[in-house]
Amino acid sequence: MKITYFTVMILCFCVQAQAQTWNLVWSDEFDSTAIKSSNWKFETGGSGWGNNELEYYTNRPDNATISNGNLLIIAKNESYGGKSYTSARMKTQDLQSFTYGKIEARIKLPIGKGLWPAFWMLGNSITSVGWPKCGEIDIMEHINVEDLAHGTMHWFNTAYASSGGPVTCDVTQYHVYAIQWDANFIQWYLDGAKYFQGIIANNLNGTDEFHLPFFILLNFAVGGNWPGNPDGTAAFPDTMFVDYVRVSQLSPMSVSKGVEQTPNHFALSQNYPNPFNPTTVINYQLPMTSNVTLKILNVVGQEVATLVDKKKEAGSYSVQWNASNVPSGIYFYQLHTGSFSDTKRMVLLK
Repeated sequence: MKITYFTVMILCFCVQAQAQTWNLVWSDEFDSTAIKSSNWKFETGGSGWGNNELEYYTNRPDNATISNGNLLIIAKNESYGGKSYTSARMKTQDLQSFTYGKIEARIKLPIGKGLWPAFWMLGNSITSVGWPKCGEIDIMEHINVEDLAHGTMHWFNTAYASSGGPVTCDVTQYHVYAIQWDANFIQWYLDGAKYFQGIIANNLNGTDEFHLPFFILLNFAVGGNWPGNPDGTAAFPDTMFVDYVRVSQLSPMSVSKGVEQTPNHFALSQNYPNPFNPTTVINYQLPMTSNVTLKILNVVGQEVATLVDKKKEAGSYSVQWNASNVPSGIYFYQLHTGSFSDTKRMVLLK
């Protein structure tokens, strides 16, 4: 049987997923009396937002509030700020951002011609490189009255590029919309069932944007290039209900208690987390007693730190590197034994 590169990547991903567990690192359950300013900022205005949208986004409770354990984002047909509609657009930019993980939300959506609710992410670098070079991950978008939710990735690969797919569902009922994102894939899920994936391993097709931090957005647009404008059939006011937003990340692989099994090959694993600030964990395996050196190098190959330089018994090891005393940037970690050498890349963002 012929084994392709992508088959190997998928097999590796499945083995890794079985060996690790999801840990909740951030969430908003919307169980407070008001929207938490430590989690969300409002974007306001009626500029069209690059899509010729018709709404004016406000920070008023009229357009975004919490009720019965849900965030309610409410679109209204009213004159405000020179526009005929109001709504809300919320983001975690400069408050919470993430690289890799499971990002999910339980949401119930409105339907109607010209309605466009979304749950999505943008790269933190949007303030320096702009869109689409920052990258965009649309975890869920819905337009008009169709029985489809859309998952899409947008990026820059010498020119604008995108890839995505729809999934059939009754959006007027609660569903969990999610991605699982790591160094190899972005995978889209509806209620735990995968329906689309994009491959980003080794920056395939210029996807280096997707290995950097992203922030989360929730918004409810009215009109625009994709859905078109309301035609009178949409009932205003209408509401997007968000039960929760959660972010989980995989913990580093751990060694089982009891009898420790000897690894059957040398291996140097991708550090976790990556990007990181200020600490990260590097895992490696030795199938036999070996003289080991594990060093950190900068982009020009100069040694920054030596983490290991000694004889080690066969086994699986974890080493933490604290990078508090070095500047942001790209670094490499390099493992040498008498019979094995491997180097991997990591990113420090401060």
